[in-house]
Amino acid sequence: MADVDALLERVRGARDKGALARLISLVERSLADNDFGEVGIGAAEVEEDGYAVIGFTGAPGAGKSTLVDRLIGSIRTREQEVAVLAVDPSSPFSGGAILGDRIRMQAHTSDPGVYIRSLATRGHLGGLSVAVPEVVRLLQRVGYPWILVETVGVGQVEVEVVGEADITVVVLNPGWGDSVQASKAGLMEAADVFVINKADRPGLRDTRRDLESMLDLGGSPNPPPIVETVATSGEGVGKLLDSLVGMRAEMAASGELSRRRGERRVRELERLIQLGWSRELARLPLAGLVRERVAAGAVTPRAGAQELLRQMLLSGAESEA
Repeated sequence: MADVDALLERVRGARDKGALARLISLVERSLADNDFGEVGIGAAEVEEDGYAVIGFTGAPGAGKSTLVDRLIGSIRTREQEVAVLAVDPSSPFSGGAILGDRIRMQAHTSDPGVYIRSLATRGHLGGLSVAVPEVVRLLQRVGYPWILVETVGVGQVEVEVVGEADITVVVLNPGWGDSVQASKAGLMEAADVFVINKADRPGLRDTRRDLESMLDLGGSPNPPPIVETVATSGEGVGKLLDSLVGMRAEMAASGELSRRRGERRVRELERLIQLGWSRELARLPLAGLVRERVAAGAVTPRAGAQELLRQMLLSGAESEA
């Protein structure tokens, strides 16, 4: 605990990035070891108005990393600090390394007001859906007013990850393709802001019209705003930042921000319970035998699950006695 407190002070006082990296590694390790004590890292939260978490998702190649890179620059021109979590749930081999299309972000690494960290599943159960909120809480605790979470794609895990954000930005390109596929990926439901990036390419007007038509079909009285950007040149990025600032202020004033954060904390609680139960069940002496019987068709999966849960409850009762 003393070491954790010392690391926290080094981050708060001198923005020691090495100390912050060690703290994030502690968070990941504690989750991998099924330790939910949080080692004193994420135990406290700052005031609700002290930070903003912005999630970015969209198909690979949409220009999310370039957009985030430009947004970092815009935030820094306003003399505010920013932390970025570059999330890769797809590869068990990356081990958290910065991906090739994110190398451009590394131009900010020498800036003491910018912190960039790549997260990957690292092969453990629960992976990013549990790790991301813990790391976000740590970043907010050490005082970063802007926390940007970027994912590599639009799969189920990516949509879940950006669901940990206050505001979700979905990045599209002109000629974005089959709207039905976009709906299946959960983009339409997840978005608080749509960005049509690479807006200098042909097809911009058609894409905007199609997107507006889909939003009209959704029937929302307050459809998500649509912002056009050209991330490679920075065009429209300032407008996007203004939109995010305004939206966050409105959410805070209406109570929507507090409501969303409360729901996220409850979802996190449920995931941690599920994760803990899954790991404890896997450690039962009968777990291997039950798996073999289920695989052989000797018992149904439901019966096997009931047997393991019964054994777990009995073990808990015996340990308390």
